[in-house]
Amino acid sequence: MKIKSLFIVSLLIVGWLNLPEVLAQPVEKFVKVMVAPDHADWTYTIGEKAKFKVTVLKNSEVVKNAVIRYEVGPEMMPPAKTDSLQLKSDEYVIDGGTMQTGGFIRCKVTAFFDGNKYEGLATAGFSPETIKPTTEEPADFKTFWDNAKAELAKVPMDVKLTLLPDRCTEKVNVYHTSIQNYKFGMRLYGILCVPKKEGKYPALLKVPGAGVRPYYGDVAMAENGIIVFEIGIHGIPVTMDQGVYNDLGKTTLDGYPFFNLDDKDRYYYKRVYMGCVRSIDFIFSLPEFDGKTLAVNGGSQGGALSIVTAGLDSRVKYLSAFYPALCDLTGYLNNRAGGWPHMFNSYNKAFNNKKDKIETSKYYDVVNFAKYVKVPGFYSWGYNDVTCPPTSMYSAYNVITAPKSLFLVQETGHWTYPEQNEKSKQWLIKNLTGK
Repeated sequence: MKIKSLFIVSLLIVGWLNLPEVLAQPVEKFVKVMVAPDHADWTYTIGEKAKFKVTVLKNSEVVKNAVIRYEVGPEMMPPAKTDSLQLKSDEYVIDGGTMQTGGFIRCKVTAFFDGNKYEGLATAGFSPETIKPTTEEPADFKTFWDNAKAELAKVPMDVKLTLLPDRCTEKVNVYHTSIQNYKFGMRLYGILCVPKKEGKYPALLKVPGAGVRPYYGDVAMAENGIIVFEIGIHGIPVTMDQGVYNDLGKTTLDGYPFFNLDDKDRYYYKRVYMGCVRSIDFIFSLPEFDGKTLAVNGGSQGGALSIVTAGLDSRVKYLSAFYPALCDLTGYLNNRAGGWPHMFNSYNKAFNNKKDKIETSKYYDVVNFAKYVKVPGFYSWGYNDVTCPPTSMYSAYNVITAPKSLFLVQETGHWTYPEQNEKSKQWLIKNLTGK
């Protein structure tokens, strides 16, 4: 039993390490470039001037006469100001300027020491609660998705469960799961964790961050008396060797967020969004499910899918989302940051800045699903996120009229502190189980 437990723990650790959000977590640096706005909460009112304090440290001591280069300006946009200099004091103050509308100014500093470069950044928010989306909701948005769900309902689930004995525990059974999704012959795969004790349980749908990887399920959450279904989005089994996913990510699935962007009916994420709805169909078919108490949870792409799923399907009762992607995609076409996958930024603009692709993006933009969210939500992100810029996330968050709670950790980028994860976990457990 001890050997089996160690094996399960190792699987969970490997799965955790394969999350792109975790891989983005910064490592300790020999030289630290400390950058911080001069407001403790990093937040200013429109028209107020921001200043950024810069200190370069080694062994927790100030590096004397450090040479730095900095750039400052609206996040994800070309810098409004750049300069290079040698620091003559322990702390240097950079004038960050101001904004006349809600948004964010970012200061990025590079220090040069012993032939190496070290970077630090900080982001000042200006009345972020006033940020409005640039994308528009198509007139037939609801009809389009209602029709898609109606087509999905015609496809039998054809459920296939395979028990994974090596992943089971004394309290939880773990299954590799395959169900039919959206079209005949199209499959969706995931890992199902079900409490062994006889009874009726609430459920959690876990939706994935971007990338291609295996999944391991969430045995720990299931041991709290919660059915957990963790899905992949690519229609491939989720228990294969990591090398298979590495190869697919670099070949067949490379650039998948842009596949068929010129056609709203064939765009890659249509099957993905419908797969989330189909996953709920599956959960509701389980004899162990209590038939009513369901939450959805994810980060980055998974944060987007959490909001999308809650907006699409009224069977969702709670959602938890970390730094959601796919928010306000057209931001770049309006001279401000747009959400991952940055389909209209300067790098991708030449390829994607076409009327049909812009129109397709509106049917899949999280902003337009956020308007339909009617259930309580827990959200968390930071100002320093360069993958899912805060401007884009606030564009979606600000249109949500349902009860919502934002756990803001300003200095985080596209990663989380353990405290954020724990708050989300406890919020979900309390709402799902009442404990």
